[in-house]
Amino acid sequence: MRNLISTLMILLYSSISLGTTYSTSDSIKYITEIRATISSGQNTPFWLMNNLQGLGSPLKNNGFVRGAVFKDLSKTKRFSWGGGIDIVGGWRLVAPFSIHQLYIEAKYRSLGAMLGSKEIWGEFNNPKLSSGNLLYSGNAMPIPQFRVGIFDYSKVWGTNGWFSVKGYLSFGMFTDSKWQKSWVSKKFNRTKDVLYHSKGLWLRGGNTDKFPLTGELGIEMATQFGGTAYLVSENEVIKMPTKLKDWLRAIFPSKGSSSTVWGERVNVQGNMVGSYYIGLSWLPKSNWSIKTYFEHYFEDHSQMTFEYGWKDGLWGIEVELPKNRFISTIVYEYLATKDQTGAVFNNSDNKVPEQISGRDSYYNNYLYVGWQHWGMGIGNPLIVSPIYNTDHRLNFKATRILGHHVAFAGNPTEDLSYRVMLSYTRSWGTYIRPHSEVLSNFNGIIEVSWTPKKLKGWYTCIGAACDTGKLLGKSIGGVFSIGYQGYFNIKSK
Repeated sequence: MRNLISTLMILLYSSISLGTTYSTSDSIKYITEIRATISSGQNTPFWLMNNLQGLGSPLKNNGFVRGAVFKDLSKTKRFSWGGGIDIVGGWRLVAPFSIHQLYIEAKYRSLGAMLGSKEIWGEFNNPKLSSGNLLYSGNAMPIPQFRVGIFDYSKVWGTNGWFSVKGYLSFGMFTDSKWQKSWVSKKFNRTKDVLYHSKGLWLRGGNTDKFPLTGELGIEMATQFGGTAYLVSENEVIKMPTKLKDWLRAIFPSKGSSSTVWGERVNVQGNMVGSYYIGLSWLPKSNWSIKTYFEHYFEDHSQMTFEYGWKDGLWGIEVELPKNRFISTIVYEYLATKDQTGAVFNNSDNKVPEQISGRDSYYNNYLYVGWQHWGMGIGNPLIVSPIYNTDHRLNFKATRILGHHVAFAGNPTEDLSYRVMLSYTRSWGTYIRPHSEVLSNFNGIIEVSWTPKKLKGWYTCIGAACDTGKLLGKSIGGVFSIGYQGYFNIKSK
């Protein structure tokens, strides 16, 4: 580890001598970065460790050194290819060393494909200011996968530009089996070699050249399937089937066959999760805009239809202000996950033939433990991740919450930018394990970034954050990072 850190330190400080070339569609971008957090109290402050693609840690006084090389896709060329490798060495992180990203991708016209492990953010939230998408927030380590689809909106033929569509299909595998074995207490369940599937489809209507209002509708679904489940309470090891028909059941959610356990036969095979998205944007030709959105999360068939009231969801508004030195973007979000289809649940049987799909436990699953990767929740981090659990149980203990999130950012000068995020939640625990009292949680952060023009390629960030409340306790800390970004041109015509 010392050799790795020393090598990356040398890369960082020698980068300035390489010089920064201009970026073209055929440029190779290289990045070297050092990040360190210091803190006191219960944990690393919340917004110093969450929504960092798994590169945060609740352990105090942590950090990492990072070296990466990327080639981005060209959006103007008919055919383009890209790829990247991103190596991270850290201290007091969940994974002290990781190949954080390693992927290759290509596109032809609007169709694209990606193979490997790549950072992917939520489809509609502002990644710097939002609390996070309910299904994918950028909170957990990337999942290695093969993904194919139309990744950017493409105009639908024959609609004169009034309708656009995008979507994707992917299969992959979780990589935290060894970490689970070492971290999870022997008293609790864990999994091994779990497979992954996800898909999404979005439709956008509107033509901003004719009228500034646009609307979006979308659905995204994901499934954990296959692999091996170690159920401590039943003293049982269950190896889930992975035949072709089981892969098809991941694509088209349906009940499992007789080769699966009872719960999979009466419900849906695998841990199926998903969300609906509805958004409206007002995009006038002047330099301001406003966007409103609603995301509704669901598990299995529960809340996937209108059979149960949609009381839960993420409501958000994002405003881009005219250019000024104070505030450029404001985001407000309200998060409600308290209902979860109510407290009553029953799988139909001979004694009670009625099926009642209540008492959801968002992000948790009796067989696949939870919607997490390396201990970090894949969805919205305000539903506190299992990595915080001091008993080393890989479950989400505070899924029933109501919360408010406010964030804003600005550019006081061409070299300086900042962001502020403030979050407040109240938690009731889960239906199965409710808190003895309602636990509140406040998390705040302010960060200032400096990208000096006179030192082209260099950037640095300094920030302070704090937590308070009974859910995660009191913490205060700061962050400092410095990095360098440059380009090699591999083609010149």
